[in-house]
Amino acid sequence: MAQGTLIRVSPEQPTHAVCVLGTVTQLDVCSSAPEDCTSFSINASPGVVVDTAHSPPVKKIPTGSSKWPLDPGVEVTLTMKAASNSTGDQKVQISYYGPKTPPVKALLYLTGVEISLCADITRTGKVKPTRAVKDQRTWTWGPSGQGAILLVNCDRDNPKSSAMDCEDEEVLDSKDLQDMSLMTLSTKTPRDFFITHKLVLHVARSEMDKVRVFQAIRGKLSSKYRVVLGPQRPSHSLMLPGGKYNTDFYVEGLAFPDTDFPGLITLTVSMLDSSNLWPSSIEPSWAGRFQTALVFQDSVVFRVAPWIMTPNTQPPQEVYACSIFENEDFLKSVIDLAKKAKCKVTICPEEENMDDQWMQDEMEIGYIQAPHKTLPVVFDSPRNRGLKEFPIKRVMVPAWWGGGTAGPSRGGTSGMDSFGNLEVSPPVTVRGKKYPLGRILFGSSCYPSPYSREMHQALQDFLNAQQVQAPVKLYSDWLSVGHVDEFLSFVPAPDRKGFRLLLASPRSCYKLFQEQQNEGHGEALMFQGVKKKNQQKIKNILSNKTLREHNSFVESCISWNRELLKRELGLAESDIIDIPQLFKLKEFKAKAFFPNMVNMLVLGKYLGIPKPFGPIIDGRCCLEEKVRSLLEPLGLHCTFIDDFTPYHMLQGEVHCGTNVRRKPFSFKWWNMVP
Repeated sequence: MAQGTLIRVSPEQPTHAVCVLGTVTQLDVCSSAPEDCTSFSINASPGVVVDTAHSPPVKKIPTGSSKWPLDPGVEVTLTMKAASNSTGDQKVQISYYGPKTPPVKALLYLTGVEISLCADITRTGKVKPTRAVKDQRTWTWGPSGQGAILLVNCDRDNPKSSAMDCEDEEVLDSKDLQDMSLMTLSTKTPRDFFITHKLVLHVARSEMDKVRVFQAIRGKLSSKYRVVLGPQRPSHSLMLPGGKYNTDFYVEGLAFPDTDFPGLITLTVSMLDSSNLWPSSIEPSWAGRFQTALVFQDSVVFRVAPWIMTPNTQPPQEVYACSIFENEDFLKSVIDLAKKAKCKVTICPEEENMDDQWMQDEMEIGYIQAPHKTLPVVFDSPRNRGLKEFPIKRVMVPAWWGGGTAGPSRGGTSGMDSFGNLEVSPPVTVRGKKYPLGRILFGSSCYPSPYSREMHQALQDFLNAQQVQAPVKLYSDWLSVGHVDEFLSFVPAPDRKGFRLLLASPRSCYKLFQEQQNEGHGEALMFQGVKKKNQQKIKNILSNKTLREHNSFVESCISWNRELLKRELGLAESDIIDIPQLFKLKEFKAKAFFPNMVNMLVLGKYLGIPKPFGPIIDGRCCLEEKVRSLLEPLGLHCTFIDDFTPYHMLQGEVHCGTNVRRKPFSFKWWNMVP
């Protein structure tokens, strides 16, 4: 409910006041009452509703009359039925009574006006200007919640510009307007009302750099839009005509929620009264600086939409990869897989990627959403490598792409800040708590030390500030590269929770190799067909004590994460599939012994899995066959992609070398409760 003011009356002279429709105005009848008066009565014009109450409740004096006792416990409120046609056309008369004196009258002349600041607080995608009947000053979560939503306008509707739309003060066209949230100011006043009153639209100085507001200026042929609020512009006096009038404003966000910004922005319209001031008596140097009386305020709270990640289980829409020296076969396999999944493919050419093939590390593609619009948004990682310009030059075209960068400066980052170290689970329920948009997963060290590596705190703070995908910190510092996608992935499934968690498993690999040796295949060779790679027999791998010790350590690290994931994602053992994998340690950090099959590209039911070059038994790779037996019963199709030379030899795999834009969730983020 919008806030009005308190009216005080005086018997000495008539009082003039304004009542805004939809608000309850307090009337002070006690402070100016004659000293010997003990009761009062009120009569009002038909357009005024008067409500008189006493706390604690008492009877009227005397019984059957309209008199009320005159003491501090009495409360009188006024509401208006309709806007006035002329100033002061509604009247309220207060009569004071004493035991020995004749009645004393005080007159109040009221002007009813409609002033309503409206936005899409019901989250239907439409704004319906109406009298303020709900409290727009609060923002609440959940399906029965209310509150307007704002998008960071971070796309580029002007293909000739390198700047995001929120970086300038122009409205390019109707497409640009669609990225903004509509807010409407509705007024209905007497014709001469704004001679003595004015409306000011304003935002807190602490929030003015987080938002920009455009006002629509109506023209004969078309509308124009001018900035009225934003950086260095905390307030704006509105020039409005009397009578009935609607003014449209378009609001864009300039910043995502972060550690120093909770995401809430309050826009307020204040009505000021200067009718009791005398500018002619003020010195010219002070003209325009005298105080006016605050009569009314109405506010709307917007929440800036959070940036949301999409998990592997969301339908794929576009695949990204790089063209580099000698990866033609890899690209052909990725393109063929994308065709099966009916995905678009974008290849970054060699002259643009500067030999940086790690597409997954450079960016994370998510989205932002309001009831009226959904925008894909690239979260550009702070790594300073050859692909640093790709999200801006390529992914932001066509124009509905957006980009954001959070965290440390590009020069002060570590490998943990690359986005192979940033994943998100499918929707889960944990101990009765629902996470309908999943939970963000990122890797770090398990404890601080001079040698430990962590994702930069600024990135962690940004992810936490989005609220809707409560992040989980995993232990990944035991890996040479240190990314969570080296030991986990998610694939869709038709049963249980709708997905399976895949975990790299040395134990599963040793079990498989032992079974093959027991069946007489100990002489079978790994790495057949791989150039410049020594082939190894199953029996030699099983007897390698150093390799065993390395993988015992890795198994313990993965087991720690396994239990953490079960607890934080609400998983059972039957929700997890162990993918055979071995690692080796170098300088106390682990890297894949053969191409890491869990580091896969998931395109719906089509999986692009690193070809492991495992032992060939009966004409088939036993590692591939094992993975097929685990995943194909879920309706998944496994394609094994040779990434050995251009990716595996550089400690990356198929997932590291690709990226995917996926369909947003059907669930609306504002319907959840963080």
